[in-house]
Amino acid sequence: MAALDTVSDPELDQPITELRFVRSVLVDDEGVTVHLRLPTSFCSPNFAYLMCSDALDALEDIDGIGRVQVMLDDHHDSDKINAGLAAHAGYKGTFTVEAEQDLDELRMTFLRKAHTAAMERAVSPMIAAGTTCVDDCAQLLLRDLPENPAKVALLRRRVQIGLGVCPNCRVVVDEDGSPLPAEAIPMRLRFARSVRISMEGNGHFCRGLLATRYADDTDCDGTSGPVVTDLRMLPMPTTRTAHTPEPATPGAHTGVPDPHTERSAS
Repeated sequence: MAALDTVSDPELDQPITELRFVRSVLVDDEGVTVHLRLPTSFCSPNFAYLMCSDALDALEDIDGIGRVQVMLDDHHDSDKINAGLAAHAGYKGTFTVEAEQDLDELRMTFLRKAHTAAMERAVSPMIAAGTTCVDDCAQLLLRDLPENPAKVALLRRRVQIGLGVCPNCRVVVDEDGSPLPAEAIPMRLRFARSVRISMEGNGHFCRGLLATRYADDTDCDGTSGPVVTDLRMLPMPTTRTAHTPEPATPGAHTGVPDPHTERSAS
């Protein structure tokens, strides 16, 4: 679960675990099988593949985890995506002639959007509190930001798009990380705010769609999950990421077969 926490919806910049996109996790002595789901059957195949592929990479990075299977349920391209993941075929290998290009450029586009939103989240509270003003933001440095989760998130996203995290780096920058003149700051912050609000609004919308779509799923509805099934007979190998299990969520099961796995096998 700690590994899956690191996987985000590229458009929403929120972990798939928080979005309830993880439907079930089955662990046995051979490895782990994870089933993912999305708010609709027609969610963009690009985004669907990115999330599934990132989940596969995150899980395979755990030492000694064994065989890893990530499967997407109830999507119009589920069969194609699942076959491509199983074969480690990559995006182009999975979608062949339908894939005009690889996903690196698309991923970077959404990472830049995530950085823009994170920049606004870090600066706006300071303006609201009166500790800085819009006119001074042109000179605002990373060292001037208070030590809080918003700053941590901003630094992480700067690293993801290749920007520096030196304390003397400017906070409010353009898409390429270049400092802006004072007269351009208000427009940049307004744009950043619109990006942040759009992402947060889409996140709420997707949560509502998921909750509606899976309201009748008795094993894992759209507001709970995932269903966790542990069939291990042997102790789990030591992994790179230490993780203290959280209390079981309502509807979580252990020691029983995963119905989604059985359905896929059939």
